[in-house]
Amino acid sequence: MKDTPTAQVDELYSPQRMIAFGLQHVLVMAASPIAAVFLMSKALGFDTALTTELLSATFLVCGIGTLIQSFGPAGIGAKLPFVMLPGGAPIILFILIAQQTDLPTASGAVILSALLYFLIVPIFKRFLRYFPSLVIGIMLLLVAINLAQISGKLIAGTPGTANFGNTDNLLLALITIASTVLFARLLKGMCRQLAILLGLMVGALSAALMGDISLSGVGSGSLLALPSPFPFGPPKFDLIAALPLLLFTLISMVEATGQTIALNEVLGKEGEAEQQAQVPNTIRGDGLASLLGGIFGTSLIITSGENIGIIRATQVRSRYVTAVGGLFLILFGVFSPLSALISVIPASVIGATGLVVFAIVGTMGIGMLRKVDLRGHAAMYVVATALAVGLLPIVVPGIYDQLPSQLRLLLSNGVAMGALTAAVLNYLFIHVGQRSPKTAPLQHS
Repeated sequence: MKDTPTAQVDELYSPQRMIAFGLQHVLVMAASPIAAVFLMSKALGFDTALTTELLSATFLVCGIGTLIQSFGPAGIGAKLPFVMLPGGAPIILFILIAQQTDLPTASGAVILSALLYFLIVPIFKRFLRYFPSLVIGIMLLLVAINLAQISGKLIAGTPGTANFGNTDNLLLALITIASTVLFARLLKGMCRQLAILLGLMVGALSAALMGDISLSGVGSGSLLALPSPFPFGPPKFDLIAALPLLLFTLISMVEATGQTIALNEVLGKEGEAEQQAQVPNTIRGDGLASLLGGIFGTSLIITSGENIGIIRATQVRSRYVTAVGGLFLILFGVFSPLSALISVIPASVIGATGLVVFAIVGTMGIGMLRKVDLRGHAAMYVVATALAVGLLPIVVPGIYDQLPSQLRLLLSNGVAMGALTAAVLNYLFIHVGQRSPKTAPLQHS
C-alpha cells in the first residue's frame, strides 16, 4: 500500500531527501515572490528598505501558507503537497487599487477578499459537480500556456527592449533545459527525481562562468529581516475599492478547484467526488494565507499550478516535502542573505526551468481531456469555445485595452475566462437535459 501514489502523500523520506526535494520545490518557484515584490516596488515607488521588508514578508507568508496547506489544521488547508505563492493577477489588482486610492485601502481590500473565501465556501462547494475532468483539463491546458508565456518572457525579455532575445539568455535557457532532460534520462533513483533542481543548478553555474551572476550584494545588509504587520499603516476597508479583488476571489476559487482535482489525479485518487472532497479545505487555506498577506503588506497568496508540474515530473508526492519547502521559504524570509542569494539566479535560468514544469502541467490537462470522447457534439463545442475564449487574451495581449478597466481585468485573465466558459457550457450542453459526455474508449486513453 505504501508504494501507491495515494499513500505516498503521507510518506516520510530520510532527512537528506526531504531537504533536497523541498529545496527543489522552492527554487523552481522562487521567481514568483521576487517578481511580485519588485513589480509592486517599481509601480508604487517603494524605497529599498520597504522593498526588502516586503520581500521578506512575502517569503514568510508563502512559507506559512505552504505549511497550512500541507498539514491542514482544523479543516483549513487540504493536507496535500501544495506550495503557496503570490498570484500575478492579485498583485496587479493590488497595485491598481493602491494607485486609485492609497496603500492602506489596498491592504484592506486584501483582508476583505481573504475573509470572503471563508464566507463563500459553503455556497461554492455545492457547485463543484459542474467542474468535471472536461472543465479542469481545459483549465490546466490554459494555465500551462499562460505560464509558459510568462517563462518565455523571463528567458527572452520584453519585446521592444534593447535586451530582447539576448543570445546569452537564450544560451543559458538552452543549457538549463538540456541539462534537465539529460539528468531525467540518465540518472537513477533520487538523483533522477532531482533532475529539475540539478538542471537549474547547472544553468546557474553556467551563468556564473559567463559572468552573469554577481554576489557582491549577498552579504550586505542585516542578517535578520523580521517583517512588521501593517507596513502601510492601519488598513482601510472600502467595499467599492475592493470590488476587483473581491471578484477575483471567486475566480481564484475556480482555479483552486482545478488545482486540487489535478493534484489528486497525480496522487492516484479516482472518481470526481473523491478528487473534489478537499476543495473547500484548499480554499480555506488560501483564505488564511491571503489574510496574512493583507496583514503583512502583500496581496492574495494562493496555491500554485507550477507545483503540480513539479510533482508530476519528479513523482515526489509527499506533503511533508512541501512542508520542508515551506520551512525554506520562512528561512528565506527571516535571513536576508538567503533571499538575496536566490534573487541573483538569472531570470533566463528560472524561466527555462519553469518552461519545462509548465509544459508538464499542459500534458496533464491533455491527459484529463483524453478521458472524454471529444468526437461528441457537446464535448467538442465546450472544449473549442472555452479554448477560444481563454487563448485570445493570452496569444493577443492587450486585446481588451479599450474596454472599461474592471471588465478589462476580468476578460484579460485567459485562464479564468476559459475555465468559466467551460463550466457554463458544460452545464448548458451536458447538465441541461442530463446528457453526459461519453468516456473515451480504453484504446484512446
